[in-house]
Amino acid sequence: MDMQHGTIRILPDAEALIDNVAKAIAYAREREIPVIYVVVGFRQGAPEVSSNNKIFAGLRERMGNNSMDEFMKVHPDIAPQNGELTVIKRRVSAFTGSDLAVVLSAFGIKHMVLTGIATSGVVLSTLREAADKDYRLTVLADCCADGDDEVHRVLTTKVFPRQADVLTVDEWAIK
Repeated sequence: MDMQHGTIRILPDAEALIDNVAKAIAYAREREIPVIYVVVGFRQGAPEVSSNNKIFAGLRERMGNNSMDEFMKVHPDIAPQNGELTVIKRRVSAFTGSDLAVVLSAFGIKHMVLTGIATSGVVLSTLREAADKDYRLTVLADCCADGDDEVHRVLTTKVFPRQADVLTVDEWAIK
């Protein structure tokens, strides 16, 4: 989730994260587990963003008339292959303002494996909402990143385990 040009650049060293996510995607494809990409995006000028929204109002100002298409492109090392879906969300949670729930239902998916930027943003919000919707959840801790390493650690070791299995990509691959 949110593994796109506009978000990856906020991380000081994204290479290890991209490598781990690429490993998770390869494992999923190998086992025919659907890979669904989620990106945050808006129409040109971000008319969906209220000035009351602390997170996205700043983005709206910074993006101005820049290309949203470019902002939403998934990093090329982990980009979708033909037939893989990309869901566009309009807020922090992967469910909010998107058709993710419809896609998951159409595929019959009841267990989600979450990865993304930021652990305290899209991963936390999506995990909470997915848990409330009764999905089984796995978080790949080394396939998530946050601007604050301590927040990432607390979420993946203390908060997420209450609602999800938290594994590394290598642990998940052998499970």
